[in-house]
Amino acid sequence: MMMRGSSSRGSSMAHNHWTNISSRPPFSDLSDINNNKCLPGQPSSTKINSKPKTLPREHIDRYKRGDTHPVSALYQLSQVLQFQLDMKETVTTVGVTGFYFAFCAVIDGVHYKTGMGITKKEARAKAAELALEELISSLENDGIPSDVSEGPPPLPVREKDSTITEVHSGRAVIERKNPIKDQVPVVVREMFTKLMDSYPEFSGCGGTVAAFVMLSPAGCEVVALGTGSSNTKSSPAPTGRILHDSHAAVTARRSLMRFLYRNLLLFFSKNSALEEKSVFQQDQTTKLLSLKNHFTLHLYLSQLPKGAAQIPSQLRLNPLSISAWEVNYQIGLHAVVEGKVFSKFSSSYEQMGSHVVSMSATDKIMQWQVLGFQGALLSHFIEPVYVSSIFIGDGSCSDTRGMEMAVNQRVDGITSALPLYYCVYRPHISLVSSAVPPDAHPSQKSLSLNWSHGDLLVEVVNALDGKSTEDSPFKSSPALASRLCKAAMLSRFNLVAKEAQREELLTAVTYREAKMMAKPYQEAKSVLKSYLGRKGYGQWVEKPPISDHFSM
Repeated sequence: MMMRGSSSRGSSMAHNHWTNISSRPPFSDLSDINNNKCLPGQPSSTKINSKPKTLPREHIDRYKRGDTHPVSALYQLSQVLQFQLDMKETVTTVGVTGFYFAFCAVIDGVHYKTGMGITKKEARAKAAELALEELISSLENDGIPSDVSEGPPPLPVREKDSTITEVHSGRAVIERKNPIKDQVPVVVREMFTKLMDSYPEFSGCGGTVAAFVMLSPAGCEVVALGTGSSNTKSSPAPTGRILHDSHAAVTARRSLMRFLYRNLLLFFSKNSALEEKSVFQQDQTTKLLSLKNHFTLHLYLSQLPKGAAQIPSQLRLNPLSISAWEVNYQIGLHAVVEGKVFSKFSSSYEQMGSHVVSMSATDKIMQWQVLGFQGALLSHFIEPVYVSSIFIGDGSCSDTRGMEMAVNQRVDGITSALPLYYCVYRPHISLVSSAVPPDAHPSQKSLSLNWSHGDLLVEVVNALDGKSTEDSPFKSSPALASRLCKAAMLSRFNLVAKEAQREELLTAVTYREAKMMAKPYQEAKSVLKSYLGRKGYGQWVEKPPISDHFSM
């Protein structure tokens, strides 16, 4: 129920559109995590100072033809034009009788006209239409300024006294006002301590921790957690029952997928009470699900992930210098073999031969921020799921420069080539206090622990052989296949497809076939890999096809 009041467009630009490096994901048509209301009565300017030299004509034409939903179109433009977008709930305008929901688009601090509707979905769509009307008109009438410089190369490395410091300083002020930065380490520490107290015999496998935290109107809660720092020595097999990568971020992400499957089953249960407990809502037009309004996802990492994120902060980029070559060498793709990291351009990597190779955790996080953390199978049911923030709780880390470059800057410019719903979502990356107790010593480095919301027991995996340990509190079967393995995910996928009455998905015979049926996801994946290769970051490592050719 909305109160009657007044609303108009908001404040003038707080900064140039193009100094901001973050925006919301396509599904995130919701207020920010502080639930701040739009402030009425402030003047604004609609002129766009643009970084690109050409109009995003393809996106504009697609919207005008009616091929793109207004909210999706606005988020796509926010990625291409690099402005920060929020869809904020506000109050209805003066003179409106009856009960209506009201939203307004806020672009880099500018509050656009209020859209109203009898449902929140309708109000958001109207607000997006009103913002697009002015935004597109401004772009088409005023044009793109011709005096805008081409900008820095894809991977700028600035000196400490450059403007990048000012941008980070401004962001730090915002984040200090944002309680999520303080809440995340606290809830992760509480959950990690609870698990370790319950299973003290496995306290030695908690040296590297990753966790996904969901912020909702009910509060801040850990929904998935993983530890680990290695990958398997086992050869790929056509069974889908071996975990090839047990690094903390990968383990936590697969635990997150289990959480998402669990919530899909709640949504498709045909029980209104259970459906209400699900974190999902459905778009009646596309039938895809997305996170409910006011639900956001955040990632905590106890250490900088292996790979390009660990680029030495003292490196500088000077033309024709050895340092410039070293930056490019280190910012490229990295592979992990038995826990050791190699640049894709190193001679040591080329000598790996038949060893099982995984992409580094940094590269995978970069990929997930484009394709979504849900993966191919879940994309049959839900829109891409992105994290709004990445928090690094590493006391030895002095800055997030390498993480910013590796996760955000390497994929700049790819959004316009991606299919609908996919984008380059730039999370806020910042340092936070550690959630891992100082006495947590990784004495069991080959072990990996996983847990997701709703689990009664943790599972402990021997990362070297990719299976549960004999003494793991949770064991799925005598064969010790992990609950995170591909076969387990395919089983959950088939169960959800049945509950959702998606008979066409049940025709897939193998795991690979089910993945390849997710055509938009596969298209986005292909675009990403081609882009990385063209930009000189290296070729993505493909798992041997045999590892996906299995059925249930």
